[in-house]
Amino acid sequence: MKLVRYGPAGQEKPGLVDKDGKVRDLSAHVKDIAGEAISPEGLKTLAGIDPASLPEVAVERYGACVAGTGKFICIGLNYSDHAAETGATVPPEPIIFMKATSAIVGPNDNVEIPRGSLKTDWEVELGVVIGKHAKYVGEEEALDHVAGYCLINDVSERAFQAERQGQWTKGKSSDTFGPTGPWLVTKDEIADPQKLKMWLEVNGHRYQNGSTETMVYGVKYLVSYLSQFMSLHPGDIISTGTPPGVGLGQKPNIFLKAGDVMTLGIEGLGEQKQTVIQG
Repeated sequence: MKLVRYGPAGQEKPGLVDKDGKVRDLSAHVKDIAGEAISPEGLKTLAGIDPASLPEVAVERYGACVAGTGKFICIGLNYSDHAAETGATVPPEPIIFMKATSAIVGPNDNVEIPRGSLKTDWEVELGVVIGKHAKYVGEEEALDHVAGYCLINDVSERAFQAERQGQWTKGKSSDTFGPTGPWLVTKDEIADPQKLKMWLEVNGHRYQNGSTETMVYGVKYLVSYLSQFMSLHPGDIISTGTPPGVGLGQKPNIFLKAGDVMTLGIEGLGEQKQTVIQG
């Protein structure tokens, strides 16, 4: 299934995308795409609904594809080719940092350059959405705790991230720095999350053109690894890193400015489009 949230910001309704690409309203069945609705039992119930029995709706705006996110966990330098372009060494264990959940916006909402920023950058990433509580799980059972996958733009302010002391979080957490969606695609629709093509363009120029095949630490490993340090709950998002082609990796560097348009996508997970504005 492809699950969506649609409507004005703060007033999103739950829906699903049928085989013809039409959005159907799920409001009569679930309050939101969150919590129990994305548990294994909840997804099984939703899968049993005939989409044709649901009202078709016209969508003017998609919200983030999952609600109730308690943790937005990101993995740094998780693509061997991206680490190489930034001159960094692939870490012996995953680099973990948090993105504030207040950064989450819809997939096509505007992205704001924060005040004082000179180095706002882009990162297309595979998002993993947790559907079942996970604590001390092994790799062999890790995917049992995953509801599905989504597209994320891990927007980053490089000076805030690396030149202002402390951890990466403050360079990752500005408002609008987490476009998520358009769809939460349930894991049964993705045969192998480690074989997905991904891309990102700015103003029509393709900068990122990679694949999840070059991830150092795969989805199963990351879910298991993270669960050793913290409980993962339904709605939590793991953003798994980016392939090469970020603005910081260009020679000379290229960073976002007001008026720029980012478009990005991952195979099977849809596309996003954001206009950059000054915050």
